[in-house]
Amino acid sequence: MSKIAQQNNQKMHNKTVKICTMNIEKNKKIWYPKKEVMVMKLTKKGYIPRLIDKAIEENLEIFGAISIEGPKWCGKTWTALNHSNSVTYLNNTADNFREKHLAEMDVNLVLDKEKPELIDEWQEVPAIWDAVRFKCDEDNKKGKYILTGSSVPISDKIHHSGAGRICKMKMYTMSLYESGDSSGDVSLKDLFDNTVKNKLVNKVELKRLAELIVRGGWPETVNISIAGAMKISRSYIEAVLDKDIHEIDGVKRDKQKMEMLLRSLARNESTISANNVLMKDIDDNVTEEDITISRNTVTDYLNVLDRLHLIENQNSFMYKIRSRLNVGKNPKRHFIDPSLGCAILNITPEKLMNDLETMGLYFEALCERDLKIYAESIGAKLYHYRENDTGVEVDAIVEIADGEYGAIEIKLGANKEEEAAKSLKKFYELAEVKPKFMCVICGLYDAVVKRPDGIYVLPITALKP
Repeated sequence: MSKIAQQNNQKMHNKTVKICTMNIEKNKKIWYPKKEVMVMKLTKKGYIPRLIDKAIEENLEIFGAISIEGPKWCGKTWTALNHSNSVTYLNNTADNFREKHLAEMDVNLVLDKEKPELIDEWQEVPAIWDAVRFKCDEDNKKGKYILTGSSVPISDKIHHSGAGRICKMKMYTMSLYESGDSSGDVSLKDLFDNTVKNKLVNKVELKRLAELIVRGGWPETVNISIAGAMKISRSYIEAVLDKDIHEIDGVKRDKQKMEMLLRSLARNESTISANNVLMKDIDDNVTEEDITISRNTVTDYLNVLDRLHLIENQNSFMYKIRSRLNVGKNPKRHFIDPSLGCAILNITPEKLMNDLETMGLYFEALCERDLKIYAESIGAKLYHYRENDTGVEVDAIVEIADGEYGAIEIKLGANKEEEAAKSLKKFYELAEVKPKFMCVICGLYDAVVKRPDGIYVLPITALKP
């Protein structure tokens, strides 16, 4: 584990980080910031704490059950085990899917273990959702079940929403702060509070940024070579194409067409690309005359990718911007992790460094992945803004629960600082309610500064929630 990672873990656990590097006995206490929590007996050796840990503990005290959703391999199971006293694996090949078969015969056979009980990959037996909801209604006790799922089952197999009983939570790959690649010298909270102080920070070289983009935030890739990390991302895409797109609902889909759509999404990473744009992009890049893709097919395939938590939309920000303006409503499309787009296009760190335009788009994706994680950890949401008539746009808008928000531009090189600041100032003039802060996030920057015009400039490798 890197020095920065060790420091970050210590910050998250208030000098008790060593607890998460060994097998934990039941009910041994650790400390989160300002909150005492319990580490359960199933905590895995080498577990790296995640930002979602604190929210899980809080929600287990409020709801009868929680459901942690997110892409495969992002760390859902290990994180859930960190809060569980028992576990049921529904996708366990080692015992020939024994517990899955039991659940299919009688779902109650797998729901009576020590609480909190983890039901891993619950969507394998969709009836578990309704059964857990019923169990939560029986005695109104809190923190009984933790469900994890890497895909969304067909809605008609679930009869109840679970509202008020089961709290849905979204988990992502690791942010740079969680993986130890951000020092955390500046927080989003500091920006909203206007308490950020000017300081020098460590500069990250272009090659390292390219490696972080290609590596991604998969827990398995944090401490291995970049070449090894690239193989993991490629195997993820292969699994999606060969297996997941068919198994999610039993519908046979055209692997070649799905691959073309993934390539189009990868080429259009961090852009506002409507379905017709994707169709045209596919048509322009297909050589075989007999391969076509319809609008309905694109819509269906995008829905599948969304249910597999493979893609994520960054929605448009509409709050209290002058209504007379022609404000764009289309979302920006992202892969759940920028490494997946790189894997699809066979992008290496060297290729990124030789194509700075593409690197700029994927650097934006990296930053917006982290901003989304940081925003949600403080109860905020991430948007983007685009005004169609004048072309005024802002890469990222972070809005907190009370409606206050910050406007953020993202640039790979510090030489684009003035361009980014100009865009933010144009946006400021349009806004009926002014942003709480404005900020330029750079890749190649070695300081945290507040400009004379009030705009902050800082590197992504210095940011935390």
